[in-house]
Parts: sequence; structure tokens; C-alpha cells
Amino acid sequence: MTSLLLRGGCAALALIAATPALAQAPSAEELVALVKAQAAEIASLKARLDKLEGQGLAQNAAPAPAQQSGQQPAPQVAQQQATPPLVIAPFAPQIVPPGPADLDVAQARAVAANPAGVTTEWGAGLPVFRSADGVFTYKPRGRILVDVSSTMGSRYNGRNTTTTGMRALRLGLEGGVGPHFFYQFESDFSENEVDIVTAFLGWRNRLSSKIDYDIRAGHLFNDRAFEGSTGSDSTPFLERSTVSTAIIPQRGFYGIGIMGRMFGPNWHASLSVTGDRIDGEQATNDSRTVLARAHWNPIKTDRSLLHVGAWGFDEALSAAATTLTRSTVIGGRFNGAVRVGTGELLGGKSTTGYGVELGGYTGSLWVMGEAGRRTARLTGDRPDFESKAWSLSTGFFLTGELPPYNPRLGSFGQPNVLNPTFDGGSGAIELTARYENLDYTDLVLGGDGWAGTLGVNWYLNSFTRLQLNAIHWHTDNRAGTFTGSDDGQTVSARVGVTF
Repeated sequence: MTSLLLRGGCAALALIAATPALAQAPSAEELVALVKAQAAEIASLKARLDKLEGQGLAQNAAPAPAQQSGQQPAPQVAQQQATPPLVIAPFAPQIVPPGPADLDVAQARAVAANPAGVTTEWGAGLPVFRSADGVFTYKPRGRILVDVSSTMGSRYNGRNTTTTGMRALRLGLEGGVGPHFFYQFESDFSENEVDIVTAFLGWRNRLSSKIDYDIRAGHLFNDRAFEGSTGSDSTPFLERSTVSTAIIPQRGFYGIGIMGRMFGPNWHASLSVTGDRIDGEQATNDSRTVLARAHWNPIKTDRSLLHVGAWGFDEALSAAATTLTRSTVIGGRFNGAVRVGTGELLGGKSTTGYGVELGGYTGSLWVMGEAGRRTARLTGDRPDFESKAWSLSTGFFLTGELPPYNPRLGSFGQPNVLNPTFDGGSGAIELTARYENLDYTDLVLGGDGWAGTLGVNWYLNSFTRLQLNAIHWHTDNRAGTFTGSDDGQTVSARVGVTF
């Protein structure tokens, strides 16, 4: 710095000596102007030198010694270099990455350890927002499922109808704070009603390098059966099988309570204790439901997998939930006339249900079988009532995708489409087939029925799909409007977007 200032002064003297006008005795005003001009030049040179020296120190200085406990590291002056976007790996390579509420602990810590990472990334139709330090995550979420259904062939004209409906019209959010705390909220607006579905707070952590867990409290979706644990936007058919729709607690798919889940490399287990739905009866005690499910993948390779699962629940009914009458759809959700009924069933005390799952995939072909049974205990001296259901499903991706099986949860997710149509590709095309059976004949007025379904799914990308199901159904009801043996066909179609 001193040498720079001396050089600047010598340059000024040389300029005076070399200039005849300045070599003569200058006036006082001229000297003042000359000194001010020289001072401004020196200040400019000094500022440039400080900037150059600061950058050089930031780039070339050796690493600072370790900070003592309790001391804060000095702020870094140099600009941070751009880092590539952080890619969050999904639970399986054949499904799209999950949202923030489904990230495991290792992924959350990876985000938190990358303070210079991206703050916004696009996936499944909407952005995922992350704070620069990775502590906060937030993502809007929702789904739009639009259905049309037409039934023909029934001997009852009241069953031969064409209907439309919104299977789901949901809007919500999910996110987290740090590697442990997470939350999710969703409302459904279908059927011109506002219905709160998922709404919970959760905490996650690790027990070891291979085992982690989470605990969530709020309005919870059942972890029950394979298709029953799969979201309505991810099922390979337009409606879940009879195992999921009939062998179910009286409160349905949701209840307020607490759930704990544990995850290993090839298994998971869950246990929940819940009361009624969020809009249930408030004048009496809630029903109490204890539900558990576990799955195991004894075979798990890059292109094949074996799934084994079991689940069960026990339900103590409240005084407001003693009516156990059931009328279960068998030919699609939007023809309410095609059902298998129990007849009127009053005076229930409690129910117990259980089921098993066996299936898997190899390459693009998947197969899944399920069976379940529900026992309803009745008041008085009446015997218990048993419901029975089973189903066998299969599917094959003509375009080479792996089935969207999630080995962490033992359910289906959104597929990872190899050639999305929005990128000029063909999308993913899946052929499906299912047989399902439902038996309420343990009751005097109970009916039975079965349905065979052929379907095709066209996934335009990982979150947009078109589905078509052709169903041949049979019912034999002993009570209600449509009694006796009856057969018919239902054709249903869906346009669905998940974001």
C-alpha cells in the first residue's frame, strides 16, 4: 500500500516538472485543485487494491483452525459457487419421488446438509419449496379424478344407467421443519361437499443405520390391505377391490388418532389407535379401533420382488355406531344401484377384521392376491356375522416400465414413465385384469356377488393418466330393491391428474 502511494506522489511531481505551465510557481487555488485530484485518484486505487486483496485471501487462504466450542465461524466474504440441484431419490426407481411428507430421515438430512442447494424444484406438476439451509420444506398437493360410468344388461332398468362424478377433487399441502418434523393436510370437494381427509402432524427419526420410524397424530388414512393402503390416485383400477371396500372398520378409511410406523430394508410395520372420523358424532363416546399391518419382501432385486403382507383390526363400537348394515358397490363407484347388501343389521357391539396379501412382480408383470374376513358381534343371543371377500389382480406394462410398487410402504405409487407424451414419447400403457368376490350370506338377508374386470391404463406422464375398465358383474341379493340373481356389464373411464 505504501509503495503504491509513493509511486502516485512521484508521478504527480514528474507531471509538474514535465509541464511548463505547472513548472512555474502555481497559485494557491491551482495547488488546492491539484491536491484534491491526486487524493481522489489515490482513494480509487486503494479501493481497487482492497477488493483484489480480499478476493485473493478468500481463494488462497489455508483452512481456518477448528473453532472452539461455543464460538461462531466467521462469515465468508467470497461468493458461493453454484452447486448442482439436489436430486431426491424415490423409495424405488420405478416410482416418482415422494413429497416432503414422505421423505425418509437420510434424505431430509441430505437436504439440511446442503445449505447452498436449490430452493425450488418441480415435480409431479407443482413446485417443492425448500429453504436455502434445507430446514423448511413445503409443497402444495392435490388430485382431480373425473369419472364416467355406463351400465347395461341388467334385468332391472333401474340399474342400467349412465352417470358421471368426481372420484376425488382434493387440495392440500405438505411439508416439514428440519429432518424430523413433518405435516400434511388435504380437503376433498367432490360431491359438492367439503370433507377433510388427511390432516396430521408427524415426527421421524432413526433407530439404526437400517431402521427408521415415524409417529403421526391427526386424521389418518388406514394402513389396511394392499389396495386399501394405496391412494385413490394410484390404484390400477378405477375402484379398490371388495377386500378393501367391505372388510373395513365401521368408521371407514379414516379416523382421528395416532399411528406409529417402522421401516426396515425390506419390510414395514404399523400400529394405530383411532376414534371416529373428524366429522363424527360428538354427543357420545367415539368408537375405538386398533389396527395393525406389516409387509415383507423376502425377494427383492432390481427387476423382481415378492410381497407378503398381513393386517388386522379390532373395533369397539360406540352407542351411535351400532347399525352395521352394509351395501357394497360391485360394478364401480358411480352406479349406486349395483351393490351387494347385508339387509338391515342393527345392534352391533364390536367388529374384528383381518386379511392377508401375497403377490409381487417380475419385469413389467405384476400379480397381487388378497383375502379378508370381518366378524361382527351382535347384541342379544344372536350369533356373530361374518363377511368374506377375496380378489386376484394382475397387470402388465406394454411399454417396459416396472410396476410402481413402493417397497417402503408395501403399496402402489405413481409410476416413473420412461417416455412421457409431453416430451414427445408414447407414455406408459398398462393392461390390467381382476376377479373379486364378496359374500354376505352368513346373514339370512345377506347377498353375494362377484365381478371380473379388464382394463387399460395410459399414463401420459408420471402424474397424468387415462383409465378404462370393462366390468362384468353378478349379484344375488335377498333384500332391497334389486333382489335375486342379476348380471350386467359396466364400462367406466377416468381422467386423473395428481400434483
